Amino acid sequence: AVMIDTKYSGPTVHVNDASKAVSIASKLINPISCQKFTTQVKKELKKIRDDRLKKSKKTILSLEEARKRKFEANWGRYQINPPTMTGTKVLNNYDLSKLIDYIDWSPFFHAWEMKGKYPDILSNEKYGAQAKVIFSDCNKILKDIIAKRKIFANGVYGIFPAYAKNETVFVKNIKLNFPRQLVDKGREKNNYCLADFIAPKNDYLGMFAISTGHGLESYIKEFDMYDDDYNSIMAKIITDRLVEAFSEKLHEQVRREIWGYSTDENFTINELIREKYVGIRPAPGYPSCPDHSYKDIIWELLDVEKNTGIKLTETRSMYPAASLCGFYFSHKNAKYFSTTGNI
Repeated sequence: AVMIDTKYSGPTVHVNDASKAVSIASKLINPISCQKFTTQVKKELKKIRDDRLKKSKKTILSLEEARKRKFEANWGRYQINPPTMTGTKVLNNYDLSKLIDYIDWSPFFHAWEMKGKYPDILSNEKYGAQAKVIFSDCNKILKDIIAKRKIFANGVYGIFPAYAKNETVFVKNIKLNFPRQLVDKGREKNNYCLADFIAPKNDYLGMFAISTGHGLESYIKEFDMYDDDYNSIMAKIITDRLVEAFSEKLHEQVRREIWGYSTDENFTINELIREKYVGIRPAPGYPSCPDHSYKDIIWELLDVEKNTGIKLTETRSMYPAASLCGFYFSHKNAKYFSTTGNI
């Protein structure tokens, strides 16, 4: 709303809660209250823009200067771990029961607008009673999904020889051009780029694409037939949790076995959620690689649609919706960051 307001001649109103939409709409269609209300809203939006502008006045470095502040990995002394395999591996009809222990349940409750962390939310004074009910209903649907095997998980991953120069990672004659942080954070701080975590020679880059959404539409048809929105929504939320769990499980296997650069790790699910492990798996759209066109390269190198059935729309959304893709970086100092801020 803050940005649309500057481009649209009519009123632009942001509503935090859908329950307030009716009263807002009433003010907008009432000729007596409309002008006063829209004038007030425009003043508020202008104040937000002005405040943000004051905070966003940062010095931007040239690319050449930012490169001087890049993360230096000291590759001469760094031990690169060669993977146990290179190339691609397809995972079809992956056993969903193996993913249950890797589910982060907190976002499940957030989807139902219950704030808190699992399992504490089950004893929460405000949400506890209702949280127990929906969690019980969730587990019934989850057991049904696994028992009937109507929803299945497909995936493909690959590890390829790679090397980097400046902001470009070279993989199988394909160039991945990652952006570098350009905000001046001071000479003592690094201006990161994902390419900094790939060696100038003899290194590797991994990538993956996975889905737990195949069969979902058929599964929820019966719910939709009887206007059972509750269980239809429940099944969709569960598949979203399952694909995140699939991502966590596969990454663990990559680190410990397939790539094997962290063979001795032994984390709990809470530690995995807090990303205590070595390495990162940024996805196209993340602040460190915001361009969704990176998905095209993942699709090409992994032959994703053929191997998994996951499709890219013309705007590069993934179908089925419960799908994820991304890269694997193994460097022990690899980290998540934003290319537009000081993170």
